[in-house]
Formats: sequence, structure tokens, C-alpha cells
Amino acid sequence: MTTAAFTAHLTDALLAPYPGPEAAAVAALITEHLLVLSPLQRRMQAAAPVPAEVAAQLPTLVARLLAHEPVQYVLGTAHFAGMDLEVTPATLIPRPETEELAQLIAQEQAGRTGLTVLDVGTGSGCLALAVAQALRPARTVAVDISAEALVVARRNAARYAPAVELQQLDILQASPAGLTPGTLDVLVSNPPYVRDSERAQMRDNVLSWEPGTALFVPDTNPLIFYKRLAELATTLLRPGGGVYLEINEALGAETAALFPASEFDDVRVVDDFFGRARFVRATRK
Repeated sequence: MTTAAFTAHLTDALLAPYPGPEAAAVAALITEHLLVLSPLQRRMQAAAPVPAEVAAQLPTLVARLLAHEPVQYVLGTAHFAGMDLEVTPATLIPRPETEELAQLIAQEQAGRTGLTVLDVGTGSGCLALAVAQALRPARTVAVDISAEALVVARRNAARYAPAVELQQLDILQASPAGLTPGTLDVLVSNPPYVRDSERAQMRDNVLSWEPGTALFVPDTNPLIFYKRLAELATTLLRPGGGVYLEINEALGAETAALFPASEFDDVRVVDDFFGRARFVRATRK
């Protein structure tokens, strides 16, 4: 079986759970991962034979994908901000819009060194590691309630930013250790923000596989984490420190209102590349 035939066979098998272009993209991603090829190399080596041990993995891969398991979990890795991060069902799969949040922080905080950064709900560690790399040298603290997620985050940190400090913590019940009031420069978070009533709009590969505790909040209190983050920002951020949050696009104004003009400057709802209200940023007075 050639590289091209392997990719085509995988594409055909994935047409049931995925639209055509997405099936082709997933098939290409899997082929490149298994054969350790770049997209260009995959095309240039289309006629090269696929090793038998790789071809033998095809039935298992297809079965997992047909069960709607996300391709990132099948491969055990997700690309984010130039990193290949380990992901498991204990962690959310990093999204492109979350990478935009890391880019926003890097742009607005460029040129500053010696900063102290807190990432709340770190999951795989994607935001903490991206920001730590962009703002180095910086002290970066990352917290998560999930011990299983932190196991993954520690492995990712060991590879990309070993100095990141990881803590298991229920942020609704406690504050991060080692951070005193008025000493934090950047607070970043992609907390749970999908309302329970929005579950019906989500695809099965998210609902059945990604951790619900990292996704969902009750309709009766959808801003529960943002209220707590506003408290932390008010207490921990030094004057001029910034808070950067990924948000539910339907609740932009409500989220921004948690950062009053009496305490914060430049409170803005920021759109993502698709024009959706996706982030809130504010600066501590």
C-alpha cells in the first residue's frame, strides 16, 4: 500500500462520520503523524510504500474514529502554538481560538520580562506553556481541579516549559499557593462556559469524549467561574496587570460587566478570527 492509497482508503472510511473535506483533512493528518511526514513530504512521497506495521494499524484507527473519538485522542497529540501537546480524554483538545488568546497576550505584553502569570483551568497546559514561551523569562503558575489533567500537563511542561508551576486546586474554593495580592501581571483562563442548554448544539465527538467538567456550567449560573476570576483579578493583579479570558460568545457583555470601571481600564470584548465575541480582556487600575 502506498502513502497515497493509505490516505485515500482512510478518507473513504471516514466519509460516514465526517463531511468530505474534513474526512480528507483527518486522513491526511493521521497519515502524516504515523509516517512522520510534513504535508509537503506526504504529497511528494505519495508513491512510497507504507510500512506493514503502519498499515496494520488502519483497522483499529478507523474503528476508533467511526466511534466518533476525536482524532487528537486517537493520535494522543494536538498541535498548539508551535507545540505538539499530549492530550487525553482527561483534557480538552486545544482549539484555534484558544491559540488566538495566547497570541493576544503575547502581543499586548511583548517586551515585558520578569512577569508573573496565572493560568486557571490549565488542562493540557496549552495556554500556560504558550504564554510562558512567549513572555520568557516569566514565572508561570497553572492550576486545575483535575489530577488526571495535571499528569498530562506535567508531561507537556517537561517538554516545553519545565519551570511552569502546576497546582491541583478547586479555584471556586481556594486561591493559588505562592501568589500574594498585587503581585500578578497576567491572569489568563479558558474556564468552563458552555451552558447545559447548549449541549444539543454540540457534536457527539465532543459530548462523548471531552471532559464535561471542563466544558459545562449550569444555566442558572453560567458566569460562575468568571465571577471568581474577577475576584482573583481584583485581588492578585498589580496595577497595569492584565486579565485575558476566553468566553461564551453569547455572554460577552455580561462577562465584561464583571470588571467594573472603578477597578479596571480598557475592558473589551474581543472577536476571534471568525468575528465571534470570544475573549474579554481588562487592565487593573
